[in-house]
Amino acid sequence: MQHYKTSLADEAATQALGKSLAHCLQSGIVIYLHGDLGAGKTALTRAILHAAGHEGTVKSPTYTLAEPYEIWVQGAVTKFMHFDLYRMRSPDEFIEAGFRDEMNERTICVIEWPEKAAGILPSPDIEIQIDILEAGRKVELRALSEKGNACLAQLRFAPNL
Repeated sequence: MQHYKTSLADEAATQALGKSLAHCLQSGIVIYLHGDLGAGKTALTRAILHAAGHEGTVKSPTYTLAEPYEIWVQGAVTKFMHFDLYRMRSPDEFIEAGFRDEMNERTICVIEWPEKAAGILPSPDIEIQIDILEAGRKVELRALSEKGNACLAQLRFAPNL
């Protein structure tokens, strides 16, 4: 399985990684984002969305738990769900909100704080860990399925360090 580590010196590097990821996504992929508050999980998601054609604002779904978008993936309009589960008190909230229905082969799901819904979420295709460094960020991407492996095998990212 593909495993990729890199450093992001600044916001421009985060945007470049998001753009690279946007070009290798496929429908139905589930991505877990891990990292402390302020690590750049939403910034990376915003970069993916803008690179995939979303022209509007991308707000953090911290209070709404989820924000839906439509983007272009492999020449087709695809639903993209951005989840931020930080404020969830229990995994049952995810089910009660009907979010489980979004987990399907047509929708790309990016989930911040997935540990808040442990046991409820489907297994990820890709896990991304973002760690805050004294200067910049350290990022690790791991494929955990064939779909995730195919995505990361296409990743073409060369940070400007």
